[in-house]
Amino acid sequence: MKVKAMWSLVAALFLCVGLGLYFWLSQPPQVQALWYPQPRPLAPFKLSDQDGKAFTQANLKGKWSLVFLGYTSCPDICPATLSRLSAVYPKLEAESEQPVQVIFLTADPKRDTQARLKDYIRFFGPEFIAVRGGQDQLFPLSRQLGLMYQYDEDGSVGHSADLVLVNPDGAIEAMFRPASGRLPLVDTKQLLSDFEVIADARS
Repeated sequence: MKVKAMWSLVAALFLCVGLGLYFWLSQPPQVQALWYPQPRPLAPFKLSDQDGKAFTQANLKGKWSLVFLGYTSCPDICPATLSRLSAVYPKLEAESEQPVQVIFLTADPKRDTQARLKDYIRFFGPEFIAVRGGQDQLFPLSRQLGLMYQYDEDGSVGHSADLVLVNPDGAIEAMFRPASGRLPLVDTKQLLSDFEVIADARS
């Protein structure tokens, strides 16, 4: 009887371990990004890129897009973020079946002319895109993306440090928030890890 009871206990333990392992493996992967259960559609917009070409919702279709709001005179967050994206960009492309594009949306369209944007963005990567538009386009689009900006008296522009991920259908899929610290920057290692999960789930 003791042997039979012992084997029953062992069997029960194996069953518990097996069920626990099954439920652990069947759980969806965890990401640190703000990942929307239902992607958020974008209202129509019309901007222009660094080459003076129209940039609309059509330019978001069929690609993953990482959108960052900033301005070319930014002394720290913008160049640091774009440099990090430049370094991780080849790995992002390798993780997706669809192309990946980085879009720099200027919050300072008066000073960030087409020529200035072209000189600025090509420093970080030939594939990167810089776009601009009047306040009638910039303000509603930035709000849809969940990005904020304000103009300070000293000529600087306060702006969000988040990165917004737009899926190949042209809808907002997720938002990557900066880590706390002296300089708020998105952790691109974590971004890459999260993007792998998100892109795989949507493929």
